[in-house]
Amino acid sequence: MAHLGLNAGFWHGRRVLVTGHTGFKGGWLSLWLQTLGAEVHGFALPPGTQPSLFEAAGVAGGMAHRIGDLRDAGAIQAALCDAQPDIVFHLAAQPLVRESYRDPVGTLATNVLGSVHLFEAIRQAPSVRALLVVTSDKCYQNQEWPWPYRENEALGGRDPYSASKACQEIITAAWRDSFLGERVAVASARAGNVIGGGDGSADRLIPDALRAWSAGQALQLRYPQAVRPWQYHLDALAGYLMLGAELLAGRGHGAWNFGPADTDALTVEAVLQALARHWGDNPGWRCEPSPQPHEAGMLRLDSSKARQELGWRSRYGVDDSLAAIAAWHRAWQAGTGMRAFSLRQIDDYQNAEQ
Repeated sequence: MAHLGLNAGFWHGRRVLVTGHTGFKGGWLSLWLQTLGAEVHGFALPPGTQPSLFEAAGVAGGMAHRIGDLRDAGAIQAALCDAQPDIVFHLAAQPLVRESYRDPVGTLATNVLGSVHLFEAIRQAPSVRALLVVTSDKCYQNQEWPWPYRENEALGGRDPYSASKACQEIITAAWRDSFLGERVAVASARAGNVIGGGDGSADRLIPDALRAWSAGQALQLRYPQAVRPWQYHLDALAGYLMLGAELLAGRGHGAWNFGPADTDALTVEAVLQALARHWGDNPGWRCEPSPQPHEAGMLRLDSSKARQELGWRSRYGVDDSLAAIAAWHRAWQAGTGMRAFSLRQIDDYQNAEQ
């Protein structure tokens, strides 16, 4: 039996606010919540990528769509006042390591101070009963060791993005314990390298590869031997929905990992080889010769807690994930109606065997 959080009966009519709904994961989460019958509200910056799942799939057509910046405390307070949500899924962020080197102040202002603005607004919003803050596997103090990180491992961050996510975890716990805990159930969710159709972000492996190959160019690689926990986006979002349902039931406080199976922790080069098989004609890749900013070489998550306490499992391995991504991108290039196509991918996922 599916977890309560994946059932339409649970979400039907519930008022949900998704911050970052114009982004990759936020757009898919908003679309999925729409299919489950939730009354979805969104607060985010305008979409800024091509492709954009939010634009291609017409996500705004099934929700209340508000453009705003987390750095504007008044704007997020107004959004909460209008939405009167039962639960907030906080996904809005500056999500890129390389961009954090280019703009460290902006990254910290959005990811840390922007989160504080949201938490303070929730203090003034009596409707809110649950808050799920989506951070990152990069919140851990990375020791480059071969075993996966558990939720009780030390937080840290060598680059500004990772540091901002560790800070976001700390302030989430502080506002939970100091201000929100008696009224609002609060949790954080840490996922790995999430991949899926409709991600147009720069400096991410799969979008960069598809852009380069579609243009007939070889992909420039930074760290071909870096190991990452590659995870289908709907696996991570299923975890968020399941945890959100627990929070609304007054359970599930604290930090949670949602990472893929150990067999899906692969090198960048191995993932590209698999993607190339699904994409077909491509000019391959080569390493960038110039020095690059530091990025983690080895990073994996231990998701035992989510498996044991929520019954959560990854349904798609890397190969299935890459096949679905290639199919989404080909359909988008062909001018297919991407809302219906994306909804079919959600339906296919829900019907997949665990």
